[in-house]
Amino acid sequence: MTEPRIVSLIASATEIVCALGFEDCMVGRSHECDYPPAVEKLPVCSSSKVDVDGSSRAIDDQVRSIVADALSVYRVDGRLLGELAPTVIVTQTQCEVCAVSLKDVEEAVCELVSSIQALDDERSDWFADGASSRHPGSEPRIVSLAPMDLGDVFADIRAVAEAVGRPERAERLTAGLTARLDAIRERSSQLAERPTIACIEWIDPLMHAENWVPELVEIAGGSAMLGEAGRHSGYFEFEQMMEADPDVIAVMPCGFDISRTAAEMPPLAARPGWSDLSAVKSGRVFLTDGNQYFNRPGPRVVESAEILAELLHPEVFDFGHRGSGWTEWVG
Repeated sequence: MTEPRIVSLIASATEIVCALGFEDCMVGRSHECDYPPAVEKLPVCSSSKVDVDGSSRAIDDQVRSIVADALSVYRVDGRLLGELAPTVIVTQTQCEVCAVSLKDVEEAVCELVSSIQALDDERSDWFADGASSRHPGSEPRIVSLAPMDLGDVFADIRAVAEAVGRPERAERLTAGLTARLDAIRERSSQLAERPTIACIEWIDPLMHAENWVPELVEIAGGSAMLGEAGRHSGYFEFEQMMEADPDVIAVMPCGFDISRTAAEMPPLAARPGWSDLSAVKSGRVFLTDGNQYFNRPGPRVVESAEILAELLHPEVFDFGHRGSGWTEWVG
């Protein structure tokens, strides 16, 4: 069987590809793909139009403006894709704000095919070194992932494995991940208390984490507030959180690590009523690495569940994520 040449344009898909054992088959990645660390040496096939160094509010304003003009938030380098000659490109349709979309890739593939043909015209021996066994100018297979809940995450793992011709690897991987999640659920189900938790996916304006996060909360032994599994994350008003008054608050902004999240906290903590929240008064406000964990629907959804278990039931669970996956907020 000829080895595939894979380009992943979404960080979670890169993790899936590598967990399936195809890291050596990757020839390109997105600008956001950084795990496992070895993939950072690969050529970068995308870039963002958003200045990610701005504040949470500034980033949100930029994204809204770009999307309002019916434009993509990302650029895909069609010329580079042509040079890399992938046989499989993995992208997503779940959120056009979070990663390169199917539409972006389809447009780039048109350029890719033209680029490959042009290069073939310039260098007739383009494939003589065995870089690819497919016919120059043939289109790569596009695998578009659309995870809305945990079931979809596992379905996407199977879709990637099928695309590269090794579906049996998905069964092994998903079985292992499911067993680990079931072990957490079994242990948490025996606990008498199920603390309520607000999972914040964006700080300014406020967004609550939905999709697969409420399911992870349930597995970890908590009760998710302000969110529903299987739905896109949505905006909410601070007054709604005050009314819900959760026992725990976990801040997990999409694309932010712990230090960046800490830097974005002052506007939230300055809101009238913040200090009156039960989670704040009891010191149960936590900052997490939303970039590496909660916003990546791939194999590390298990680690995300482990982090939530540590936050909700620290007297029972300790998977060693404190300091790397989460930390207490100190106002």
